[in-house]
Amino acid sequence: MLTKVVENISLCSLNKGSMLREVTVKIGLERVDTQEGITVEALLDSSATELLISSEFVRKQEFKLKRIERLIYVRNVDGTLNKEGPIEHTVKVNIYYQEHRERMEIDVIEEQK
Repeated sequence: MLTKVVENISLCSLNKGSMLREVTVKIGLERVDTQEGITVEALLDSSATELLISSEFVRKQEFKLKRIERLIYVRNVDGTLNKEGPIEHTVKVNIYYQEHRERMEIDVIEEQK
């Protein structure tokens, strides 16, 4: 059902002298309610303190949203509050990576325009 995971590494230029190494891995995401799965690329280390998933992706893939009791206010790297507002929902998924499977709740975040 899910394909074997292969590491994908790309380099992004920040300015003339520095390079940012972006590491993504292919993982399987399975909806808990329907057991339907897809393979996606996930950013391995975004420096975020929680697992995050785009609200647009969640809508397109028709994941079932779960409203959280307490809103989570998101701060940007520079310390300012994210202008798209707080996190209000999570999604429950099974995540597959190679031979490992784990059920997780992932915070749904609005993308900044």
